Amino acid sequence: MPELIPSPTRIPVPGGKVIEEHVGGVTTPNAGLQASVSVAHMKAPGGWSEPFQTPEFDEITLVLAGTVLVDHDGGTLEVPAGQTVITRGGERIRYSCGPEGAEYVAVCLPAFSPDSVHREDEA
Repeated sequence: MPELIPSPTRIPVPGGKVIEEHVGGVTTPNAGLQASVSVAHMKAPGGWSEPFQTPEFDEITLVLAGTVLVDHDGGTLEVPAGQTVITRGGERIRYSCGPEGAEYVAVCLPAFSPDSVHREDEA
């Protein structure tokens, strides 16, 4: 039977970024999907960035507005609105955005969890 998710769960994070999880460990813990996939709508302010990470999951990022920057061992990839980037589990990456900020949807397979993202400590 179809299951309606009436609203996402807002997940507090520092730096002004807004995360609204539609499917995942916080919003749908009993749907049988919590370990297999997470889907979140993100809004990041201009100049936002997070520490480098080496997640255990693949992440599909669909940029709706602005530009998402993905730093990786080979350089920086710019992903403008209307484009998508896929990062693979085990890759060392860092997400940030341009001066205009960014709005995007992130799909993580298996699902995002704080224990599987492996963020590096900020210096």
